[in-house]
Amino acid sequence: MKIAIISFSRAGYRLSEMIYWVLKERGYQVASYTKSKYTKKVLDESQLEEDSKDFRNVKDFAKPVDESIREWTGRRFRDCDAIVFIGACGIAVRSIAPFVKSKKQDPAVVVVDEQGEFSISLLSGHIGGANELAQEVAEIVHGQAVVTTATDINKKFAVDIFAKKNGCYISDMDLAKEVSAALLAGKEVGFASDFPWLGEIPEGLTLCEEGKEKPETGIYVTSSYMEHPFVHTLYLIPRVITTGMGCKKDTPKATVERVVRRACDELLIPSVAMEQVASIDLKKEEPGILEYCKERNLPFVTYSAKELEEVEGTYAQSPFVQEVTGVDNVCERAALLGSSQEGKGRLIQRKYAQDGVTVALGMKKWSVEFE
Repeated sequence: MKIAIISFSRAGYRLSEMIYWVLKERGYQVASYTKSKYTKKVLDESQLEEDSKDFRNVKDFAKPVDESIREWTGRRFRDCDAIVFIGACGIAVRSIAPFVKSKKQDPAVVVVDEQGEFSISLLSGHIGGANELAQEVAEIVHGQAVVTTATDINKKFAVDIFAKKNGCYISDMDLAKEVSAALLAGKEVGFASDFPWLGEIPEGLTLCEEGKEKPETGIYVTSSYMEHPFVHTLYLIPRVITTGMGCKKDTPKATVERVVRRACDELLIPSVAMEQVASIDLKKEEPGILEYCKERNLPFVTYSAKELEEVEGTYAQSPFVQEVTGVDNVCERAALLGSSQEGKGRLIQRKYAQDGVTVALGMKKWSVEFE
């Protein structure tokens, strides 16, 4: 998580320094800022020699903000996962107002008073992680976390937190709100999953079992839109698919995209289920594949012919592919090898070929986790 901290007073700066170093030690990527008119005071108060290492560290730490706080906030909305304001809530609210879009897009926003008494989750409490960050900051400054989301204060199952912790895409945010509203009202919400789960199903969720009456609204953890277990089904899509791929040299990105989409459409697999793209190392610089992966922020992994050849199983063989690459099949072998890094994966879509592109889909071994 990339976190930006901003303070507006000397007391706030002192607090930001404490938060900065603890979060950094815990593995977060952190940057600290202060309004420029306070920076000189902070440095003057350090009482360190200007040529000392400690002075330079303080100077580097206190990044001055010369632009307006609103402009600064706009930049941080684009390049950070979380913003911590140390000061009044009003400053934070006015600063973030022009940039707030949706739960899925907004960064976490936390406000801490300059004395460190309260750490307030202000925006994107669940998906953005502001609730957890507010609690972590409160622990650092020995203050009180303030969390106001209804499922938290009523100790109910929160589908958006569950989705985030399991790395799942939420298909419909409006329906997710209905799920939360139903749970808060004491109504039953169904649960179904194509994957095994660890832990106990939370109170309020009813396991979807054959022969039993189902609630109208339910959560379905799946990699496909093929089934509809409830009248109102909220799909939670984990990233579990490796797309094995081969193609002719210099195949355009648009062709790669079209063939992958058609291969996925046969099983109604959404693109958000993709974890990575895999191929042979001869294709590691293939422009069309690289552009496709970059556009979707997907890792592109490649394997040697020897690694692919060692993948056990029966595959669609091609003498031409064998002659060019040294292995009889690229897409199926790459899909299975890529999906077997954390246990034995399986092929869910065999070789699909069109316009010089071959695609196969592998699914990794994965489990739902309840706390």
